Amino acid sequence: MEKIRNFCIIAHIDHGKSTIADRMMELTGTVSKREMKSQLLDSMELEREKGITIKLAPVTMSWKGHVLNLIDTPGHVDFSYEVSRSLQAVESAVLVVDATQGIQAQTLANVYLALEQDLTIIPVINKVDLPAADVESVSAQIMNLLGCPREQIIEVSGKTGFNVDKILDAVINEGPAPNLLDSGSKTDSSTKALIFDSYFDDYRGVVLYVRIFQGEILKNTEIKMMEAETKGLALEVGVLTPKMTPGESLKAGEIGYIVTNLKTTREAKVGDTVTLAKAPALEPLPGYKDVLPFVYAGFFPVSNDQYKDLKEAVEKLSLSDSALRFEPENSPVLGFGLRIGFLGLLHMDIIRERLEREFKLDLIVTNPSTNYEVVMNNGEILEIKSASDLPDASEISEIREPWVKGEIILPKSMIGNVLNLINEKRGRQTNLSYIEERAIIDFEAPMANLLTDFYDQLKSATSGYASFNYEIDDYRAEDLVRVDFLVAGNRVDALSVMAHRSEADSIGREVTKKLKEVIPRQNYEVALQAAIGARIIARETIGAYRKDVTVKIHTGDRDRKAKLLEKQKRGKARMKRFGKVDIPSEAFTVMLKRD
Repeated sequence: MEKIRNFCIIAHIDHGKSTIADRMMELTGTVSKREMKSQLLDSMELEREKGITIKLAPVTMSWKGHVLNLIDTPGHVDFSYEVSRSLQAVESAVLVVDATQGIQAQTLANVYLALEQDLTIIPVINKVDLPAADVESVSAQIMNLLGCPREQIIEVSGKTGFNVDKILDAVINEGPAPNLLDSGSKTDSSTKALIFDSYFDDYRGVVLYVRIFQGEILKNTEIKMMEAETKGLALEVGVLTPKMTPGESLKAGEIGYIVTNLKTTREAKVGDTVTLAKAPALEPLPGYKDVLPFVYAGFFPVSNDQYKDLKEAVEKLSLSDSALRFEPENSPVLGFGLRIGFLGLLHMDIIRERLEREFKLDLIVTNPSTNYEVVMNNGEILEIKSASDLPDASEISEIREPWVKGEIILPKSMIGNVLNLINEKRGRQTNLSYIEERAIIDFEAPMANLLTDFYDQLKSATSGYASFNYEIDDYRAEDLVRVDFLVAGNRVDALSVMAHRSEADSIGREVTKKLKEVIPRQNYEVALQAAIGARIIARETIGAYRKDVTVKIHTGDRDRKAKLLEKQKRGKARMKRFGKVDIPSEAFTVMLKRD
C-alpha cells in the first residue's frame, strides 16, 4: 500500500482538468500516442460536443514505481455531487486554477469540499503559456486561500505538457498513501469497499467503480451490498487504464471496477459498502447523503405511444445517475408523462438531450419549478412539486419555499450591477469580502427566482466575468400564490406557476404576451388570460383569421355577399363555443426564453 496514491483533480468549469489528465496518461504511458485523443476520459458524445465533463472517470497509471489512481471530476455546480463522491475515494486533490481567470466560485466550493474530507491539496496553475496569463496575481490568490508558500504552487500547461511530471511527483511525495480504516479496523478486519459510481452495461450487467478500504475482493467471490442488502457475484475485477483491464483481485487501497451479475443499479446504490457475503463487515463505511433534486419539470412525449419508451429510457438513465428522481404525471392537455427532479438547469438540459439523442424520443418539457412545503390548517405538511398540485386556498395555513445560499465572485468594478440583480430576484446580500482585485458577494435568495435565467442575466451584467455557486439553505414561509393560465376559457394545468404575490401581475402579463406569439391564430378569436383563483390579472387576445369565402359570388351583389358573411359569422360563434385550441410544445417553455 505504500506504493499506491489515490487522487482527484478539482477545478472550476473549463479550467483544464481533463486536458491535464490527458497529459498525465501520455506521460505515464497509460495510453499510446495512437489511441490518444483530446479529453480522452470524456467518453459521452455530449461531453465531447459541449467540452464539459459530466460524469466522473477513474483511471489507473504507473509512475516511478508507484501506482497512481486518478479520478477526473466535473466542474459545473450542478454536478458537485459527482465531485463529493470522488473526494470520498481519494487521499489527495490536485486543485487546478486557470492562470487567465484566477479563482472562481466553483474553485472555492470544491476546495471547501476537499478540506472537509481532510485531503492533501496540491495547488496547480494551468495555462501559463497563454499571453493573457497572470501567474503572479493568481499565485497570490491561491496563497491567500490555502495559506501555502509560493514555491509549493506548480505552474503547468495542460496543452503543451509543460511541468505535468511535477504534479505526478508532488502526488507521490506530498500525497499520503491510503490508510487502513481506523474505525473498528482492530476488531472488524473484514473486507470493505465504497461504491463511488455504477452504471448498467447492456451486455454485462451492473458495473461498480469501487475504492477498497480494507481486505480484498477476488474474482468469482460472492459479494454483499450492506445498505441495499442484496447479494451478487464479482464476475470480473480489475483496474481502468482507461479501458477495463481484468485482474485476479482488488486489494486494500486500490481503485477499480467489479462486473456483477446484478440486473439494476438499485441493488448497488452509489455510496453503499461492498463486503464479502461469507464474512460480512459489522458496519458499513460512512457513505454520502442522498442528493435531493430541487428543480422539477414535466417531460411528456409528443405522441402518447412513446410514453412506455420514455419511462424505460428514464429508468435506464437513473441507473447511473443517483440524483434523478421521477414519478408519473398526467395532464389533460399533454397526456401521460413523467415529472422528473434535477439538481439544476444544466442537469435538466443534459438529460433532455440524452433522451432525445440516445433514445430517439420527441419530448415536450414544461417550465421548470421547484418544490414547496404547504402547511394545512390542520397542521399537516404536504410537499408539492408542481403548481397544479396545490390544494384549495381556504385549507392552506402557509406556503414555504426553498431559499438558497449563493456566492458570486466578480471584479470589484461590477458589484453595483450584481447587487441590483440580486434585489430584483427578492434576494438579500449577507456579506461582501475581497480577494485581491475581486469581490465575493454572499447572498440569500428564493430558489424559484434563480431557476429560469438568473445565470444568463448575471453573465450579461458582468460581461461573463462573474462565477456563481449555490447550495440549498432552508424553507421559508412567504406570501405565495398560484398563477393559472387560461386558453379560450380552459385552464391549462401544465402552464400554472407559483409566484410571490408582488410578482404575480408582471409574470401574468409577460407570459400571456409570449403565449400570444407562440399559439397559432384560429378561425375564431381566442382569449389568453392569467388568473389568481377567480381574479383575472392579465389578458391578451389572438385575433381571428378573416377567412371569408366570397369566391362563389360572381356578381357584385351587396346583399348576397352580406348574407354569406352573416352566415359565416354565426358559424364562427358556434366554433368558438365548441372549438379546441391546439397548444404547440413551445408554449410550455415560454418561461425559459426571456427576450
